[in-house]
Amino acid sequence: MGEEIQGSLRDAHWTKAIPRARDRRQSGWLVWAMVPLLVGAAWSGLSTAEAGSVRSLLFPVVFSVGFAGLVWMLRSATLPAAGVGLLVCLISALVVVRVPIGSGVFARPALSALITLFVLTFAATRFGRRRKEARGLAEARSGRRASQVVANLGVAALCAAMGRYSVGWYGGCLAALAEATADTVSSEVGQALGGPTWLITKLRRVQAGRDGGVSLAGSLSGVVGAGLVVLVGSRGFASWTDAGVVFASACAGLVFDSVLGATVEEWGWVGNDLVNFLSTLFAAGLAWLWL
Repeated sequence: MGEEIQGSLRDAHWTKAIPRARDRRQSGWLVWAMVPLLVGAAWSGLSTAEAGSVRSLLFPVVFSVGFAGLVWMLRSATLPAAGVGLLVCLISALVVVRVPIGSGVFARPALSALITLFVLTFAATRFGRRRKEARGLAEARSGRRASQVVANLGVAALCAAMGRYSVGWYGGCLAALAEATADTVSSEVGQALGGPTWLITKLRRVQAGRDGGVSLAGSLSGVVGAGLVVLVGSRGFASWTDAGVVFASACAGLVFDSVLGATVEEWGWVGNDLVNFLSTLFAAGLAWLWL
């Protein structure tokens, strides 16, 4: 009997270890696939920004390095993750638009939206941290890993690199940033507050923190977070209609994220990083198509 119990425990441990190993492999593939693209996008932006003027590149480079350093010192990201964040920040800072109210006034809407994302997610991650730690739901104190940064911000950065070519690409960038914000804020606030949580695909009660679980407080806070990101980044649009399309796309991406969490992630087919990447891609794709 003892051998049978030990065998069952080993089998249970093995079945849990398989998804973990698969998740790590998927996250590694995601990083290896996306980082070269981000490096290429950053290099392309630097080489083409305002005819290669050195002065025009000073702010994006200095700010991105400083921002990445700040994120690392605040322990919001590991050092490799901060390096990926530097690339994302640099690409976003190179998106410059002329503000209609003044011919000589320029704005960096993608960078403003990225900063808003950081502030909101930083606050949400630390909201109710003790309670989340007691329940084993808190983010690691070492900060986010490189794969998490790529999963949440990679799509937005690549769309931002293409944003100078059409409003659709910029809309995709902003939708991806808003969806990533909504996902993190809704999860962190929902886990901190607790309360009734339902599995989105079956509408039955589950514990807070369950993949695919949604709560009223978490969902509302996520939608508000997405709205703030879109509002800040709306200077890149000619009309509020475009901003509304992006906001709707981000909210659709948030729902898509929960559905993936309740199905393919719960089944052990994909890990959380890949789910987040696909959700931002879904939101960006909707915005790009509608705009």
